[in-house]
Amino acid sequence: MDEVRLVKVRQRFEAPVVADLAVAVREETRRLLASCSLASGSSVGITVGSRGISNIVDVYRVLAETLNDEGYKPFLFASMGSHGRGTAEGQQEVLRSLGVTQEKVGAPLLCSEEAVQVGETEAPLAGLPVYAAREAVEADAILAVNRVKPHTSFHGLYESGLMKMLTVGMGRASGATMVHRLGWGSMVSAIESIGGVVLERLPVMGGLAIVENAVEQVARIEGIGAAELPEGEKPLLENARAYMPALPVRVLDLCVVREMGKNYSGTGMDTNIIGRLRLQGLPEPEEPFIQCLAVLDLSEASHGNATGVGLADFTTQRLAEKIDRGATYLNCLTSGGPVRAAVPMTLSDDEALFEAVWKALKPERLDRVRVAIVDNTLHLTELWVSTNLLKELKEDVEVIGKPFSLAFNNEGEMRLEP
Repeated sequence: MDEVRLVKVRQRFEAPVVADLAVAVREETRRLLASCSLASGSSVGITVGSRGISNIVDVYRVLAETLNDEGYKPFLFASMGSHGRGTAEGQQEVLRSLGVTQEKVGAPLLCSEEAVQVGETEAPLAGLPVYAAREAVEADAILAVNRVKPHTSFHGLYESGLMKMLTVGMGRASGATMVHRLGWGSMVSAIESIGGVVLERLPVMGGLAIVENAVEQVARIEGIGAAELPEGEKPLLENARAYMPALPVRVLDLCVVREMGKNYSGTGMDTNIIGRLRLQGLPEPEEPFIQCLAVLDLSEASHGNATGVGLADFTTQRLAEKIDRGATYLNCLTSGGPVRAAVPMTLSDDEALFEAVWKALKPERLDRVRVAIVDNTLHLTELWVSTNLLKELKEDVEVIGKPFSLAFNNEGEMRLEP
């Protein structure tokens, strides 16, 4: 029968998990404190800002409790580069959406646009101004907190993690703009050079690194002292890379992402999953190879920031109507990827979108089109694939539903059930 037939499948990923998160945070925080000579009563500024980190409110709460118990004065300060439109109000809005509030973490939460220059880099990237949040400069100690994971726009010894938090995130809009001006090809060198100045000039006591498994559980918590931070982060990045989820097939005619958003990836859709960068001067990944990529909706948690929509070839009117162009454009202009803000071919609904895809692919038979449908690029344990892919799936992928034909309801929305 010449129609697309789909079936739901479940992937099994390696998923180690920290047994007791609170205990791990306390132990690693106390280990960090023991490694540095910090006077009792000192203020400790804790970076906050990355999205989508599992159990992050609990991490901050236990961290603040531990520092208080040990006789220090913890506070959190916004460290998110240009995110939240680079304003104090925007930062507060983002943090509230993450559940990070002063009441929930039990420590003051400071948001502002203020950043001060604390020095300049030396060779090989000499003369770059180094910026840091004013709250960090005025603190007695700084503790970086971030998830370590592969980045969606560059790869190297440092990607998303503690070093990037100290250099780009903590630099706020001024620092982020300066770094992104160099281009993604220079990002790793910039993080290393700027990080060296930050660690030398500011009272960084270290960092608390979080590594997640493929199903968003905390797989590892590790405190790293300031002196060991540049080298200590590298093996954690390799851990995170090994734990990353992936699509069960590497070549697709069509991949449909039901919802994109900043709560799933900094680029709305994780480039490591979809195999697309679309950054001038950088080569596209060899795999996965997806001929047509469609995205159907934008998450509420993104607050209209549709950074990454330009990675897709097709989208819907309902997504397009949710886009906050100001927030999206600022994000993409700052990061140096304006094409990622470009709205792709926009169709009235899901059904019209699929019809457009068929016209683009021009298949001899629809039942031969290689299709995968995912809820988003973060949650890949369960997804839908066309039945013609079943023979290619590995042993760690099991079929959990009955095959059904691709169909749509009266509003033109896709139905994913038999």
